[in-house]
Amino acid sequence: MKTVLITGCSSGYGLETARYFHAQGWSVIATMRHPREDVLPRSERLRVLPLDVTKPDSIAAALEASGPIDALVNNAGIGAIGAFEATPMRIAREVFETNTLGVMAMTQAVLPQLRRRRSGVVVNVTSSVTLAPMPLVAVYTASKMAVEGFTASLAFELEDLNVRVKLVEPGYCPTTGFARNAGPRIQEVAPEPYAPFAKRVLAAFTQQEVVTKESDVAEAVYRAANDTSGQLRFPAGPDAVAMAQSR
Repeated sequence: MKTVLITGCSSGYGLETARYFHAQGWSVIATMRHPREDVLPRSERLRVLPLDVTKPDSIAAALEASGPIDALVNNAGIGAIGAFEATPMRIAREVFETNTLGVMAMTQAVLPQLRRRRSGVVVNVTSSVTLAPMPLVAVYTASKMAVEGFTASLAFELEDLNVRVKLVEPGYCPTTGFARNAGPRIQEVAPEPYAPFAKRVLAAFTQQEVVTKESDVAEAVYRAANDTSGQLRFPAGPDAVAMAQSR
């Protein structure tokens, strides 16, 4: 039985991905900053562990408690919406700490065991903002584009060791916590000169007819984790797939 460790499982993509891997017969380690066992089914094949990907001690404790794993899914992330001019650098650093450096820290911590066994996979979840430019998400986009470059390079680096590295690029999913995560920051980074434009952009998002579901992302992550074809990128959701095909 294979084991997957998934970060950011309290809601959204991570929660659905944990459920999906469990339904496929995997042993699942679902990690969260603030563990909630009530959101996942009770099972001998499923454990919930605390994990903050920005804290080295938390990463070490989670990996020690989890034991050997076959797959790492770096899903934990935070949103940031607003005009870049008004975005405080503390917010930019906060976004990069979780979305970019958190991915790198988790990957680096897991690689020794995958390298020794010469098997395993790392799946990094980014976003469709890497497929087409979108306004008001410059910092968020930069954090995800950095992960894309990191992943593409690392995939070559680990190929001879038989360790696979993949990207999953979700489209716009209105039912996730992205807007809630970014919400407290919107007032801080959308001052009056940008407010009319920001309102139009956010209104356009609510009118999108083709969107991504959490299940689209969970299925794409599962395909990526099991893929042996050498494919690097897996767009998730019909809108992301359309963007990827138009590039």
